[in-house]
Amino acid sequence: MSTPTSSSDQAAPPIEETTELRPKFDADGLIPCIATDAETGAVVMFAHMNAEALAKTIETGVAHYWSRSRGALWRKGETSGHEQHVEEMRVDCDQDAIWIRVHTAGTGASCHTGRHSCFYRAVPLGAAPSPDTQLSFVDADPLFDPLTVYAGT
Repeated sequence: MSTPTSSSDQAAPPIEETTELRPKFDADGLIPCIATDAETGAVVMFAHMNAEALAKTIETGVAHYWSRSRGALWRKGETSGHEQHVEEMRVDCDQDAIWIRVHTAGTGASCHTGRHSCFYRAVPLGAAPSPDTQLSFVDADPLFDPLTVYAGT
């Protein structure tokens, strides 16, 4: 007959099987986040979150990121009005990446260049990259004028 064990006597489940949120931030305290359009599934952004940005995103349902260039917390859309409202958030198997499905307010632009997605240039495949490799613009029409929106910031 086996004796019952308390939960403290049992080993914690591996990270791939736990239901606990245990994000793995890198040495700089950041975790990568991919944002996709909740309607189309298109990738619209890649950014980083620190613990505060992740917590604020979970708490408010509005995407917050850590701006490495500014060294500051940033609520997406605070200047442009293009807030990203999070429909769903997922964490990957080993909890070192975040995926959010978003609805973007305003014109629907997620990129600071005025485009719907930050991923508006395609890389040609089939040959080794060289200094002559040329990118092509894809779905690249701006939805707003960034010079007007970000003037004075």
